[in-house]
Parts: sequence; structure tokens; C-alpha cells
Amino acid sequence: MAESESLETVTEHERILQEIESTDTACVGPTLRSVYDDQPNAHKRFMEKLDARIRNHDREIEKMCNFHHQGFVDAITELLKVRADAEKLMGQVSDTNRRLQDAGREVTAQTEEVIRCRIQQRNMATTVEKLQLCIPVLEMYSKLKEQLESKRYYSALKTMEQLENIYIPRVSQYRFCQIMAETLPKLREEIKEISMSDLKDFLESIRKHSDKIGETAMRQAQQHRTFNSAVQKQVTLSCAKPLYGLNSRTPLNHNGLSAEATDEEEMDEEGDRETFENYYRKQRKKQARLVLQPQSNMGYGFPVNRLFDLLFEVRDQYNETLLKKWALVFRDIFEQDNYSPIPVENEEEYKSVVSRFPFHDAEIEKQQFPKKLPMSQSVPQIYAQVKEFIYASLKFSESLHRSSTEIDDMLRKSTNLLLTRTLSSCLQNLIKKPHIGLTELVQIIINTTHLEHACKYLEDFITNITNVSPETVHTTRLYGLSTFKDARHAAEGEIYTKLNQKIDEFIQLADYEWGMSESDGRASGYLMDLINFLRSTFQVFTHLPGKVAQTACMSACKHLATSLMQMLLDTELKQISMGAIQQFNLDVMQCELFASSEPVPGFQGDTLQLAFIDLRQLLDLFMVWDWSTYLADYGQPTSKYLRVNPSTALALLEKMKDTSKKNNIFSQFRKNDRDKQKLIETVVKQLRSLVNGMSQHS
Repeated sequence: MAESESLETVTEHERILQEIESTDTACVGPTLRSVYDDQPNAHKRFMEKLDARIRNHDREIEKMCNFHHQGFVDAITELLKVRADAEKLMGQVSDTNRRLQDAGREVTAQTEEVIRCRIQQRNMATTVEKLQLCIPVLEMYSKLKEQLESKRYYSALKTMEQLENIYIPRVSQYRFCQIMAETLPKLREEIKEISMSDLKDFLESIRKHSDKIGETAMRQAQQHRTFNSAVQKQVTLSCAKPLYGLNSRTPLNHNGLSAEATDEEEMDEEGDRETFENYYRKQRKKQARLVLQPQSNMGYGFPVNRLFDLLFEVRDQYNETLLKKWALVFRDIFEQDNYSPIPVENEEEYKSVVSRFPFHDAEIEKQQFPKKLPMSQSVPQIYAQVKEFIYASLKFSESLHRSSTEIDDMLRKSTNLLLTRTLSSCLQNLIKKPHIGLTELVQIIINTTHLEHACKYLEDFITNITNVSPETVHTTRLYGLSTFKDARHAAEGEIYTKLNQKIDEFIQLADYEWGMSESDGRASGYLMDLINFLRSTFQVFTHLPGKVAQTACMSACKHLATSLMQMLLDTELKQISMGAIQQFNLDVMQCELFASSEPVPGFQGDTLQLAFIDLRQLLDLFMVWDWSTYLADYGQPTSKYLRVNPSTALALLEKMKDTSKKNNIFSQFRKNDRDKQKLIETVVKQLRSLVNGMSQHS
């Protein structure tokens, strides 16, 4: 029995020793305690066993040291040999470094001098370049002053125009150019006042010599009318044939600038010209009344001085009648139009369209038949009706026996009324009609573009009829450019409005289950239908100018993002679950994919995706539950959630807080749910403090 106990004790001591050798020092205490809790005097036997084990390890250590001693001695001997070489190498390295530093100082000094010289050279070159840009401006301004002093006002206006449009914009960043730009309008007003005064003096001199001038003018007018009547028929017949081609590109004026670029400038010139013309006509009417004032001993049965005004009243009344008639014609044309490109099956049909409307496009001409012309059938009809209106005005103007210049002026003014008032009003009413959809609006924009280009050929048409050169000082320009541009802008605005209305119709079909426990794993059906609609719509926009299509696409994406955000923050929506947030996130991801697919070409980078950046950052904050980062980085320009407003986050979090309280009835008995509730309450308090701070600051 004693032997078996002794054997067990030895075995137990062996196990304890193995644990001491293999376990960490911190765990030795419980192991040693088991030795003292065992049989009496067991610790003495354990100590003997421990001493024997220590002696055994000492012998092994001594054997190991004896085995490696010679290698250690050899290594020390090698190190002693290397030490002298290392000291020598260290000295050589130090000497080399010193010599390198000495040589580098001179190189560094020369390099700095070279850099300084190059900077000076660059500054001198920049200064010369800027001076070369400034010198022509100063020369032109000096030339302008000389022209004003020598009273060459027309040349001064031309010089002023070159300064404003060509020279000053090149160096507009300099103060002296800004002063010049501010001075030019004042100089123009001075020229206008001086010219008006000269015109008044001129009219007074005309009145003094009106008898001789009238006699000469009537004789020359009679000769001119006799000559015109002989060639009028030939001119009319030649004008009946289409002589013009319309390039689809924007026409250029004499200085190479596009018509759109010079439109504003031409409108200003037309305004000044109209002021002078009105003043001139007003004064001439006064002179005519004075000339036609009968002597006291002459009565003809009616006031002779009213004859001049009566002719103008008859002319204006006739023009009003024509305008009312053509308003009905335009309205019928627009109602019968199908608002789709004109199909041409063969060469005869193509020539038939071109004979009625001046159209030319090199790319379309290269296409094989059948093909389509970009405008709809109303465009050649409108163009033909404008020419008919001009013919009708011409017949009446000729019956007044006026000069060719006056007839030309009458035709142009009546045509301007037709374009700016009658046709413009018909276009504006057409655009606002409820049955006009997005496709029709796109076609209207294309039509107005071609009608705008055709205005140049209408001017040539009038010139060929009246045989009055367009370079004449008092020639009136047609205002078709502004008319069709206004109509185009109205159609573009209506496109944006109707597109947003269509998006609202799809949004109203949304039926989210705001209390769902988890998402369906796919985007909502209404949103996929909306995206498919937008894709097909923007394919139609490929015929529009690039900026119009891009603006419509950006407007639609912003409106969609705003509508989704409003849906999420609706005050009538009281509770939102995390599953609903996940489903909403899937829908926003589809919107972002649509934006990144470049539905309209021309956007740079992720410009279109930025329309959904507010939604994306808000949903990421709730999906990741990254409140610590949001609160720590709030107000920093590099914040990950820079676009998330605290009031927005607070409103959405309170909806989720209410849902959590309602659904988790036994949440107070689960530690995780209690911790989540405490976190939500803490975040809500911090968000409220941020919102209150913002309101106090504002």
C-alpha cells in the first residue's frame, strides 16, 4: 500500500514538474499549492525531486556550452581582426563625406544662382508677353481719343466696338482695362447726344431748303419708279424659284463670329438705330404737317395736313388685318402637324421639300433613300406662308406709290411684326397646350432652330424683291433670331417641367412597407419602371443641343433625389425599420447606376451621380451605423458625411427609435437591445445639441 502511494506521489511530482516547465510564470502558483495540499512531508520529496531535475538541467547546459565554446572563441577572434579594418573604413568614409560636402557647397551656390536667373528670365518673358497684350489696347484707346477729337464719330464707334469685343477681354484682369470698360458706355452716350444734336441741326437746314430738295426728289423718284416698273416683273419671277441653301451650322458674320455670339451686340445696335429713326421720322412728320398746312385763303373740303397721317393709318390697319389672317393660318398648320421628321422616299420627294424650304445638310445628303429630314412638315409650310405674307404686304405697299427704300422698310417691319408677335404668340400657345408631350417639345425645338436659320434667306428674299441693298444705312433687320430663341427657351422650360411631373407620377406609385424586417433583395418595381422611362426619353433627346439634354438629365436626377429624400423625411411617416432603410438603399443604388451609365453624353466624371450624394451619405451613415465618425468629424471639410445635415439625421433616427421601442417588447431583458437603445438615445441627444447650436448661430 505504501509503495503504491509512493509511486503515485512520484508520478504526481513528475506531472507538476512538467507543468512548471511548460506553463507561464503567472500560472505556477496554483500548481505549487497542490504540492502543499497533498500528503504530509510531500513537499520535501518534491524538493528533492526538483533538485535532481535542476542538476540534470545544469549538466545539459554545461554540455551545450562546452559544445559551442570553441565556436564562440573563434567568432570573438574574427571580430577582433575586423575591428581594425572597420576603424580604417570609418576614417575613409568620414574623409570622403567631408570632401563631398566641400565640393557640394560650390555646386549648391551655382545652382541657386541659376535658379534665380531663370526666375528673372521667366518674369521678364511674362512681363513682355503681358505688355504685348496691353500695348494694342492702349494704341486703340489712343486712336479712339483722336477720332473723338476730330469728330469722326462713326469711326470712333467702330473702334469702341473693337475695344469692347476683341482687345479689352484679353487683358480684362488689369485695373486700367476695367476703367476703360467703365468709360466706354459714357463715351457712347456722349456720341449719341452729339449725333442727335447734329441730326436736329440737319433737319432744320432741310426745312430751310425744303422747296428745292422736294422738287429734285420728286423728279428723281419719278425716274426711278419708271425704271423699277420695267424690271419688277423679271425680279418677281426670278425670286419665285428657290435660290438658296441652308447649312445646318450656325451662320457666320463678316468677322468670323457666330450669329448667336453677336446677337446681343446687334440688338443693342438696333436699339440705338431705332431711337434715331423714331426721332428722324417724328421730326419729318412735323415738317410734313407744316409744309402741308394750307394757306388761310385755301379750304379743300378736308384738312390736307391729315392726308399724311391717314395714309399711315390705312397701312397699319391693313397690316393688322393681314396679321390676324396669318395667325389663323399658323394655328391650322400647328394643329395639323404630326411633329415627327419628314420622311423622303426618293430624290423627287427630297427636291420637293427643298424647293419649298432652304435646307442643306451634307450628312443627310450622303444617306441612302429612304431617309428623314430633321424638321417636321410644319417648317416648310411656315416658311412658305411667311413669303406669301411678304407678297401680300408688297402689293399694298406698291399701291401707295412709295420709293423702293420705303417699301423695303415697310416689308421688313411688317415681317418683323409677323415673326415677333403673331408667330411667336402661336408658338408660345402651342408649347403650353396640355396634349403637347416631351416628343413634340423636342421636335418644336428642332423646328425653331431651322426656322431661325431660314431668317437670313427671308432677308435676301425681301432684298431681291425691293432691289434695295442690305448695306443701306436705314435697312431694318429681321428679328427672327430672338423670336425663335424665345420659343426654344420656352419649350426647353416646358420639357423640364413635364419631365419632373412624369417623375412625380411614378413616385406616387411607390408603396414601401416601412416596418419590414428585411429588404426584398431587389429594387422596387416603380423605380425600375421610372428608370426605363428616363432611358427611353433621353434617347429621344439625342437630337437636341448638348446643353439642353444635359440640363434636362441633371434636372430630372436632382428632382428624383429630392423627391426620394422628401419621401424618407415625410412628417406623416412615423416609423421606419432597418429593413425599410435597406430596401430604400437598393432603390438609390439603382438611381446611382442609372446616373453612372451616362444616359446623356457630355457629363464629366461623376457629375451626374453627385445629384444623389445627399441620399448616399445619409443611407451609408445608417447602414454602417457609423455615428462615432459622424459626430467626431462633424463640421470638418474632409468629413465622410459632410452632406448629412444634423436635423435630417435626427428626424430619421427618431423614426427608427420609435420602431425599435414598438417591435422589441422584451428589449429591456436583452443586453444587446438595451445597449442599442442607449446608443440611439445618446446619439439623439448629441444631434439635438448640434441642431440647437446651428439655430442659435443662425
